[in-house]
Amino acid sequence: MSKYITKLEVSLDKAEEQLLQSQGFKKIPTDLNKGAYGNYIYIWYKTESCDAPITRIQFTFRDDMAAGLITAGFTKIPKDLNAGAYGDAIYLWYLQGSTEHDYPIEEIEVTVSAASEAPQFKHGWERLALNLNRGNDGDLIHAWVKREKETYICDVTATVGFESDADNFQKGYIRMDEDINRGAGGAYVFIWYRLTTDPKLALSDLKVSTNDSEYQMYQLQNYTSVSVNLNECTGGNVVYLWWKKGKCSPIKDVTLLLNMEAIELYKKAGVIVMTVNLNSGNCGRCEYLCVYR
Repeated sequence: MSKYITKLEVSLDKAEEQLLQSQGFKKIPTDLNKGAYGNYIYIWYKTESCDAPITRIQFTFRDDMAAGLITAGFTKIPKDLNAGAYGDAIYLWYLQGSTEHDYPIEEIEVTVSAASEAPQFKHGWERLALNLNRGNDGDLIHAWVKREKETYICDVTATVGFESDADNFQKGYIRMDEDINRGAGGAYVFIWYRLTTDPKLALSDLKVSTNDSEYQMYQLQNYTSVSVNLNECTGGNVVYLWWKKGKCSPIKDVTLLLNMEAIELYKKAGVIVMTVNLNSGNCGRCEYLCVYR
């Protein structure tokens, strides 16, 4: 019988490391504060053969992001992943979910550079969007998960604010835990996706429009838009995400890229970097959507 990740923990000091080790947890040997000069912080996990594996992992960097997770039954690890360093207070949450879009996680890993990120996609890893050193000058740190079966992206949506978070989580959506309007002064906007193991149900393409002519072009090409302006309240361009299902290779992963130095490395690894700034027309961070087939 396969072994899945069933428990996650975080250590903030040597005493907690020793305790978790004595309890049978395995340590991911990558400091989540690398380059930020805070506590030495590590993620720990247990794998077991059981009927309640962990299927989704989310992160929060502000209190508003937590309400929907609590309602949907996620478990919070109450340890700040930025402890001792400047930056946002970041917390890890996990769910042992049972929707048709929940698939067991067998492995979890952490990367600390664009060079170490890029090869992950072709080995079946799913990149979680939030930089775990968010808000400080430390290394760009991302968590990755590998599931029991190969999965594909079957659905995307977007939200403004946090009111519909609980509903989305309960329907099996995974939130990309980075604000699409980061630094732009607008509303908090997030992209979400759901998974399937059936390639016939998967999305085959994603596009982003930043003006009326692009909007009309994707309409004529039979794309479907996500009905949320990704630039809501920023005063910038009206930006929409579009999707299509068709005969092209199914999309296996979609993620958000804020590190412009990673673009060429991602492309060489076969990742499609959609170099359309999601913050077009405003002064926010340059953010690109990435797709891997």
